[in-house]
Amino acid sequence: MFANIANSLGAGSGINTAQLVTDLLAATQGAKLSQLNQRSQTNSARISAMAATQSALTTFAAAVKETLNGQGFVGDLLSGRQDLATASVPEGGRPEGLPASVEVVQIAVAQREISDVFASASDAVGERTLTITNGGGSFDVIVGSANNSLAGLRDAINASNSGVTATILTDKAGARLVMEAEEGLENAFTVTQSGISPAMNLTNIASAADSIIRVDGIQLTNSGNKVIGAIPGVELSLLAEQAGTKFTISGSSEPLDVRGLVTEFVTAYNELRRSLNSATAPGLGGVSGGPLAGDRGAREVIRKLGQLTSTRLTDTGDFKTLADIGVRTGNDGTLSIDKVRLDAALAADSGAVKLMLEPAVASETQIGLSGALDAISTALTEDSGALTVAQKRLESIRDSIAEARTKINEDGDKLREQLETTFAGLERQLSILRSTQSYVEQQFASFNDNNN
Repeated sequence: MFANIANSLGAGSGINTAQLVTDLLAATQGAKLSQLNQRSQTNSARISAMAATQSALTTFAAAVKETLNGQGFVGDLLSGRQDLATASVPEGGRPEGLPASVEVVQIAVAQREISDVFASASDAVGERTLTITNGGGSFDVIVGSANNSLAGLRDAINASNSGVTATILTDKAGARLVMEAEEGLENAFTVTQSGISPAMNLTNIASAADSIIRVDGIQLTNSGNKVIGAIPGVELSLLAEQAGTKFTISGSSEPLDVRGLVTEFVTAYNELRRSLNSATAPGLGGVSGGPLAGDRGAREVIRKLGQLTSTRLTDTGDFKTLADIGVRTGNDGTLSIDKVRLDAALAADSGAVKLMLEPAVASETQIGLSGALDAISTALTEDSGALTVAQKRLESIRDSIAEARTKINEDGDKLREQLETTFAGLERQLSILRSTQSYVEQQFASFNDNNN
């Protein structure tokens, strides 16, 4: 009887209680952890797809802006005489009127004055007041007992906010103070002195002068050697003068034609849209859906991009939207070009079409194509934007899954401890039972022996 009880409870049966605890835990936690792992994999795929969507949208907008930055119409700017002048596209510039003939008649010069030689920069110059007068007014430079040195005078000039800067040049003969203004006649200055005698000698080594250039035969004067506006959308850097020598500023490639620009845009847009269509595919008829199927953020991206052809890019002229020049949206969201309508628009006013796509001066009512894409990207990625909200939602789900996994593991640790305690108590009870069984069997054996 006792042997049957002991065997039914596992005493002496060789049952692996450690494995039994592990199996019980697996049965309790397995389904929950499997479900969490599946949710985690799905959510991770959504997070990756959402990040890829935002990156693709940003890259697309940046590529369009790069094409429409003005330089995209002409390529790199080239100067026929780089020793005389170089050319570049300023921020927001759109080169026009190229190629252009340029002649550097005179470069701008900054006025410079130099002092007599002092033994060193620490030599006293005498307490005095220097007054610098220029187009900005009069500025007093005071040399007192605390700064009575050539270096002190230099520092006082530089602190005067007069537009004149001072440096000290030193060689084996000694130190000299050099005063210099900005380039151009309007920045010329005079220096008067009051205080102790004699006055500090200043010798003019460069007189102020404006730059003079001729562009396509038209003479233009500027204060500096950085010239913007002489050629629309181009910045000239004048390096040396050589009157009578003409050279050409041109683009390294033929201007990008509007038809080619529209075609490139539609091709790039369709690549983006097809990738979005794939990511949001609903997965009907047994076919697996995309990772962003049903996602509100992805749907908002598609909705905003779908409005692009009807968005007003300008408020002037006959052509205000992409639809006006023949860009159409298909049932799958991709774009196509009505070539007849585009050709008619270009034939009517190609300049107006170009300015619609890239306004000469961007404004709230003249945003151009890159401005429209910027507005879409900003609306989607700002703090309350659909993409940002969607990403935060997915990240919140990821965190909740991690918390649930931690809770399951913590509950599992508690259950393991309870089971191990229970089985340990059972082993102790079985041990006592085995001892009792042995004692009873011995008593029965002794009783039988005595009866025999």
